Amino acid sequence: MRSTPRTRTLRTRTLTAALSATALTLALTSCGSGDESPDTADTSTGTGGDTSSSVQLPKLDGQTLEVAAVWTGPEQDNFTKVLAEFEKRTGAKVNFVPTGNNTSTFLGTKIEGGKPPDVAFLPQVGVLHQFAEKGWIKPLGADAQAQLDKNFSAGWKDLGAFEGKQYGIYVKAANKSLIWYNTAAFEAAGITETPATWKDFISTAQTLSDAGSPAVSIGGADGWTLTDWFENVYLSQAGPEKYDQLAQHEIKWTDPSVKDALTTLAELWGKDDLIAGGRSGALATEFPKSVTQTFSGDTPAAMVFEGDFVAVSINADTKAKIGTDAKVFPFPAVGDQAPVVSGGDVAVALKDGAGAQALLTFLGSTDAAEIWAAQGGFLSPSKAMDQASYKDDVTRDIAKALIAAGDDFRFDMSDQAPAAFGGTQGVGEWKDLQDFLKNPTDIAGAQRKLEADAAKAYKNG
Repeated sequence: MRSTPRTRTLRTRTLTAALSATALTLALTSCGSGDESPDTADTSTGTGGDTSSSVQLPKLDGQTLEVAAVWTGPEQDNFTKVLAEFEKRTGAKVNFVPTGNNTSTFLGTKIEGGKPPDVAFLPQVGVLHQFAEKGWIKPLGADAQAQLDKNFSAGWKDLGAFEGKQYGIYVKAANKSLIWYNTAAFEAAGITETPATWKDFISTAQTLSDAGSPAVSIGGADGWTLTDWFENVYLSQAGPEKYDQLAQHEIKWTDPSVKDALTTLAELWGKDDLIAGGRSGALATEFPKSVTQTFSGDTPAAMVFEGDFVAVSINADTKAKIGTDAKVFPFPAVGDQAPVVSGGDVAVALKDGAGAQALLTFLGSTDAAEIWAAQGGFLSPSKAMDQASYKDDVTRDIAKALIAAGDDFRFDMSDQAPAAFGGTQGVGEWKDLQDFLKNPTDIAGAQRKLEADAAKAYKNG
C-alpha cells in the first residue's frame, strides 16, 4: 500500500512535562476528570433505560454487528464486557473477531472479499491513512463526532483524522515506556532503588543475574515488542527531532543515530546471561509469556519491558498483585531525558449504517471507557472519564499523567510507518529487529536491511 506523507508534528510529540521520569517514578512507586457540559447526562434510549448514561444510543433490535481487533485472551474478555453493555442498551448483537497480529492484511482481505466487519480497531496510524486513501473506512457521523469533541484532546483527535476528515476515535491508549519488575527478585538481590539511566539498568540486570534471577524477559517472538525497545532507546538517545525524521523516513536507517541506538540495545541483547532463556529463548517467547514468566514459576524473571497493558496479563494469568508483587518504573534514560512513547488503537467504521456509527459513538463515550477501565490493563485518553474507574492505583497514576500531558506526546514510530514496514509479522522492521536480536554484533547489516525494507515500504528511498 502506498504511504502518505506525515508532516504534522502533532502526531508525534513527547511527554516531556507531565510524564517526566521523576514525576512518573513518584506516582508509580507511591502505591480528575475534565469538566463536562450539561448535555453529557443524556438519557439512554436503548434497552435498560439507564438514566445515568452519558450518551444516547439508538435501538438496534435484530441487528448483528461484527467488530474486529487484535486482542485475544484476557484483553478480548475485558473488551467483550464493553460490547455486552452496548448490546444491553441497543438490543443489537455484536460478534468479536480477532485479527491476529497482521491486522491490515486480515482486514484488507475481508474488505476486498466484500465482507468487512462493521467496526475495526487499527493499531497503526499508517494503516488508518492507507485505508482512508483507498476509501475503505467511513467518516465519523455526527453523534460519534460529538463524543470525540467532548471527551478527547486535539492531539488524539488529530491522530484519527486524514486529509481534513475525522475517521476514527482513539479509545485505547498505551504508555509504552515502562519496566515492570518482580519486587521479590529485587529484594533477593538486595536492590533497593530502581535504575534511572541505561547504564544503571544494565548494572541492575547484572546484579539480578548474579543473584540467580533471569534479569530481563523479552517477548521476541512478537516483533512489535522489539520495535518498542528500539523506539525508547532511540527517542532518549537521538532526541525528538531525529525521532520525527526517522518516523517519516526523512533520514535513513543507515544514519549514525540508528547505529548508536542499535549499539546501545546490543549492550543488553548481546548478553545471553541477562536475558531469560538467552537470545534463542527470547525469540521463542511471545509477549504474554514474557509477562507471566516474570511474575510466576519457580525461577521468575526480574523485569519485563512493555506498556501499561502488561497489567492485563499480570491480573489474569498470575497471582501477583500490582503495587506489591509487581511494580513499575519508567524506561531508563539513555540520553539526557527518559523517553515516553505512546501508542493506541483507533476505532473506525468499515461499513455504512446506524449500527457501526452507534458502536463508535458508544466507544467514544465515558460510559464505555469506565467499564473498560474497571477491568484493568486499560488506559483511556479520554479527558472526561472518571479516573476512579481504574482498577488499581498504578494504572490510575499512569492515566492521570497521560491526561495531564494534554497534546504533548510522541506516538509509536513503527505504528506511523506503512504496515509493510512497521506493522506486519515476519517482514520489515519486526523481522529485521528479530534478526538483530539473534545476531546483535551485525549492526551495519541490520541497518542496511532496515533501510532497504523502509525504502521499499515508504517508496521514497
